[in-house]
Amino acid sequence: MSIEVLGLSIPMSLIWMTIALLFAVAEGFTLGLTFIWFSGGALLAMIVSFFNLGIAFQVTAFIIGSAVMLIYTRPVAIKVFKVGQTKTNVDSLIGKEGKVVKTLDPYTLGQVNVKGQIWSAKPEDDQTIEEGSIVEVVAISGVKLIVKVIK
Repeated sequence: MSIEVLGLSIPMSLIWMTIALLFAVAEGFTLGLTFIWFSGGALLAMIVSFFNLGIAFQVTAFIIGSAVMLIYTRPVAIKVFKVGQTKTNVDSLIGKEGKVVKTLDPYTLGQVNVKGQIWSAKPEDDQTIEEGSIVEVVAISGVKLIVKVIK
């Protein structure tokens, strides 16, 4: 099966291969693991086109193939390739324990030693936290740690 374009007969398999390549290139630019599944669907449609089945079968193979790959393999691929947000050094501090090295007052910054580094910090609530207290990092605001006393 082929399509006539400007007097040229272009096989459907070549059209589906071009579509697959375009989706693969788009995936290369985005790296979001979305377009690659449509590329796979286009390759499936290309295989269907080799059997000289109608365009309706080819489009159906493209849609179903893309949907199945997107639904069933994307979650696995995201876990394997760890696509998405990766905790940075600062984000990894949330939940860690530290020791107050300079008293934390509600309206002035103190300091906390977490994982061997000294950080500016303030208390989660409006309570003073004395030097030497053990605290847990509950959030990060700019370059300041927000901490609470561990009881």
